[in-house]
Amino acid sequence: LTAAFEWRDRLHGGAESWWIWVEDSDTEHIYHKELWTLTKQQALEPQELSFTTPLFEPLPPAYYIRAFSDRWLGVETVAPLPLADLSLPSARPAHTDLLALRPLPKSALADARFEALFRFSHFNPVQSQIFHTVMHTDDNVLVGAPTGSGKTVAAELAVLRLLREYPGCKAVYIAPLKALVRERMADWRAKFVQGLGLKMLELTGDVTPDARALATAHILATTPEKWDGVSRHWQQRNYVQKVTLVIIDEIHLLGEERGPILEVIVSRMRYMAERMSQPVRIVGLSTAMANASDLADWLGIPHDSIFNFKPSVRPVPLEVHIAGFPGQHYCPRMAAMNKPTYRAITVHSPDQPTLVFVSSRRQTRLTALDLIAYCSADEKEGQFLNMPMGELEPLLAAVKDPALRHTLAFGIGIHHAGLDEADRVLVEKLFLGQSILVLVCTSTLAWGVNFPAHLVVVKGTEYYDGKAKRYVDFPVTDVLQMMGRAGRPQFDTKAVAVILVHEPKKTFYKKFLYEPFPVESCLHEQLHDHINAEVVAGTIRSKQDAVDFLSWTYFYRRLLQNPAYYHCADATPEGTNGHLSLLVEATTADLACAGCVEVGEDGVSLAPSTLGRVASYYYLSYTTVALFHAELHDVDEGPTALSDLLRVLCDASEYDELPVRHNEEVVNEQLADKLPWPVERSRFDSPHVKANLLLQAHFARAPLPMSDYVTDLKSVLDQALRILQAMVDIAADAGWLHTALGAMSLTQMVSQGRFLDAPPLSDLPGMSAAAEEALAARGLTHLAQLVRLDAQALKRALGGTLGARQLSELSGLLATLPATELEAAPPPLAVEAGADCAISVTVSTGGRRARRSAFAPAFPKARGGGWWLVMGEGDELFALKRINLPSGGGSGPLKTELMMCAPEEPGVHECAVLLVSDSYIGLDQQVTVRVEVR
Repeated sequence: LTAAFEWRDRLHGGAESWWIWVEDSDTEHIYHKELWTLTKQQALEPQELSFTTPLFEPLPPAYYIRAFSDRWLGVETVAPLPLADLSLPSARPAHTDLLALRPLPKSALADARFEALFRFSHFNPVQSQIFHTVMHTDDNVLVGAPTGSGKTVAAELAVLRLLREYPGCKAVYIAPLKALVRERMADWRAKFVQGLGLKMLELTGDVTPDARALATAHILATTPEKWDGVSRHWQQRNYVQKVTLVIIDEIHLLGEERGPILEVIVSRMRYMAERMSQPVRIVGLSTAMANASDLADWLGIPHDSIFNFKPSVRPVPLEVHIAGFPGQHYCPRMAAMNKPTYRAITVHSPDQPTLVFVSSRRQTRLTALDLIAYCSADEKEGQFLNMPMGELEPLLAAVKDPALRHTLAFGIGIHHAGLDEADRVLVEKLFLGQSILVLVCTSTLAWGVNFPAHLVVVKGTEYYDGKAKRYVDFPVTDVLQMMGRAGRPQFDTKAVAVILVHEPKKTFYKKFLYEPFPVESCLHEQLHDHINAEVVAGTIRSKQDAVDFLSWTYFYRRLLQNPAYYHCADATPEGTNGHLSLLVEATTADLACAGCVEVGEDGVSLAPSTLGRVASYYYLSYTTVALFHAELHDVDEGPTALSDLLRVLCDASEYDELPVRHNEEVVNEQLADKLPWPVERSRFDSPHVKANLLLQAHFARAPLPMSDYVTDLKSVLDQALRILQAMVDIAADAGWLHTALGAMSLTQMVSQGRFLDAPPLSDLPGMSAAAEEALAARGLTHLAQLVRLDAQALKRALGGTLGARQLSELSGLLATLPATELEAAPPPLAVEAGADCAISVTVSTGGRRARRSAFAPAFPKARGGGWWLVMGEGDELFALKRINLPSGGGSGPLKTELMMCAPEEPGVHECAVLLVSDSYIGLDQQVTVRVEVR
């Protein structure tokens, strides 16, 4: 929807409301209506609106979408929606019938070690039916079955077959959420690590093991993004080539926003297997799907290895109630759902565990407080508390979140990503132990920890999308996943799910909760970064290679089946090939325009540029590196103040998804007034401005306004380091010394969580104002001086102000911090102007043993400390190299060379060689070398 009028505040105010209708002109029936609000800010660019409407066969030639103003008479527009070219999915999805087999005993594994891994005596009906295919063949397998039907056992059987038939090979488990990876790690650690003595590693944004650990691990559990980043360089990584089993959990998420990454991983692993003539087995786990055969065709799964069971094949039968609620506005509608939620709990599950799913952290709190109010009205305050108050009180004293402390006293828990780790663990333990009977949580819990309950209430099916600035529907897969948490096979004979929805969507949910959706690809929407990565890896060297690469994808299969969905007008083979060629042409043109890919003079061959390599290596969007290239300047061309560099960092596309929740622009404005560096005041609802404010608050150690911001800051910091490293590389490639050093300073500030000019010793343990004064009296004001101080000198300086234990802790820490000495030697002879020459550099640590991770108490997770060697003169950077310090303990100094191109002007050049830390402020070193050019 695009505003085709000029906005005048006097006439239009802050927002204009429009009615959007979808009507069938033949039957004069309105299939969808909604009141849509256009704000002044949104009127500047086109807006997207998505909704679902029913279709009936035979298809009418067109539906009409009508938009007319709620305020202005005669202001309306109509757009036809042609339906003639639509191809509908087959009316009956091919489901696998559940056979009446006798349940297999676990002795069928024929190995006592394997049998000991499973607590049950017999496999359930679904597991019995898939057992032979998974355990006794190497075929690729797709298992589509509802949540709670024991699909994970299929993955475990595939791992056991790998161990038995292909020892020495690796398995990779890929799940869409870190929470799922963590759950699988905890579960399989007990089975495979303790039970069978295997090595298993987690590879997510929170945990990055080193290459040696990855090489020796038998099983890797990872997220799609991380495995995509790792497998891009499969030619150089031996451990990727040893993977012969890939297990993809929740593979139906292929149709969601992150689906393209899954698609590229699978296509790459299959391509790798073909190139190396070494089969890779793929096991896909999903809920029931409408087009499982398309997925199976793409994964190379034989027809008899597709198990796509009906949604009703659950170990515990599920009774579903759907209730619709009128009301245009979200918050009053959510409030209206609280009493029906309470009634559902008291009717269906008064003394058994209940999960209530809501859309936001704020809603968890509001819902829990309302449930308490209804308990009080019924004079049953303690009805959901299943433990003596005396036992609960000492636990409440340790709870940090005030809302949680209040609700737990009534037997109602709150669970969301913003909770402190200790609070979250306590809530999970109390709910699993049935000490509290109600848990109000956000939708992420449905995917993460496995908490089955007797009753599940889905309170509202929309959430606020900060990017679109409106409420949008949860994907149907998410609602199914939430419902799937109802039913505990060991306790229940039936389970109940109550779904509370907006009235107009009631019929939609009635239909689609049991008729699975066809899974479509969204690779065509995110093609640029994947094409760039394959160009860098050398898989794609021409536009024809790019078309061939696409033919390996699921997108290609669906393009042939449903061309209209992918805007392909001609459904013939020639038409689809032409469509692919146009898509590749447009994508490579964008990449070339961004400076990531170089198109040869023949107009066909493709080669990676430095920007493209940086984007692929650091797993960044092509738009981010293009922005850096355009915005970062040499010191003469534009200011390189740290505040400018921070703005450029925060404008990266990686922060597009940072949530700006409802009314947070007001909070952002208040936060900006307390911080030192200015931001663009007209964009307080922008995720990029919010990222800037969060980082400034991190440097200033300013208190954050709410727990949501603490979680948001963690996600900003997670991304910041690799984006900054890319920024350093781009500035170095352009030869901008001050810009590169500024980006390095920002990296140090992010690690240490303070401004460069903040008191340098305040983070050290036991360091009080009195201790800092005592050190200053002896002329010790910098970290670099303290690091070189021996324990006796430290005791003499601080003996009067610190206790023995504090002194010992401080001394122990200082002994592990890097105390470096830098030496550099120029070439022995004068060098030719413009010729390459080598500067010899020696870095010694005085035999200190290096820390495994940097001392960075303000950074939310452990990180290794690295260093840059930089060489330049004036404002020009000649050479850059990343190094790791020698580990000490007798390993001797590090000797290396910096390669540089000699300056064009003859004479003696005084060049600075710097050793810059990426973690510590105040430990950098600088020496000067004289290079003679003739």
